Amino acid sequence: MPALWIAHVTVTDPDAYGKYAELAGPAIAKHGGHFIARGGRFVQLEGKERPRNVVARFPSVEAAVECYNSIEYQRALDHARDASERELMVVEISED
Repeated sequence: MPALWIAHVTVTDPDAYGKYAELAGPAIAKHGGHFIARGGRFVQLEGKERPRNVVARFPSVEAAVECYNSIEYQRALDHARDASERELMVVEISED
């Protein structure tokens, strides 16, 4: 079943985070992911607000987790760790 990769991000160092974004996009695409939303308008109804929200669709939960653990994505993540505060989850899409 397909899955969504959902990230909520507060960028603290735009230059370093920009390098993350340059590297993360190709890593996500390599694992079958494509972006549905990146930093667009949003309304926070509950919980902690993060000004950047990203949603990517993957063929499966396993593909999304494989992407996260890949060498390419981990290289990208090295630039985001000290440049942002983030939450990231993968959620399977139900076909109801």
